[in-house]
Amino acid sequence: MNKLPSRNFQVSGRVVHGDSYGKKLGFPTANLDRRDYVRRGLKVRLGVYAGGVIVAEAIGLQNNGGQPARRSLGEVGWPPLHRKMYVAAIVIGPLDKHHLPKLEAHLIGFKGNLYGKKIVITLGKFIRPFKKFSSEIELKAQIKKDIKNIKKLEK
Repeated sequence: MNKLPSRNFQVSGRVVHGDSYGKKLGFPTANLDRRDYVRRGLKVRLGVYAGGVIVAEAIGLQNNGGQPARRSLGEVGWPPLHRKMYVAAIVIGPLDKHHLPKLEAHLIGFKGNLYGKKIVITLGKFIRPFKKFSSEIELKAQIKKDIKNIKKLEK
């Protein structure tokens, strides 16, 4: 039985470009636009969490432009959406110059491009506090450990 995620904290938004540091380290992340976080006045402890990310993608017939075809201009619910849940290592932090935390998630097992897509992040178990590391080697080792722990929780 899948134990992730709980529904204690959810935030949604579009995936925006970050500094690509996670990708450089071999652990690409989806950086969330924080408008929903700010609008709702959410507060959460900085750190690493086990959680889930829902990715919604349009499915159905495609027209010549590669866009989902519509049956009629005003049809609600078309194109149909396929929602897929990924287990994720979610990082909340550090704070930026506006005192808002970065919200990013490494979707375990995901391959693809999420830029511009809407996602929903759900936090589950708190894994550890946010921490600055003195070297990339230390950071990569900790990320591997975090992902291993998160995979154990999923089972």
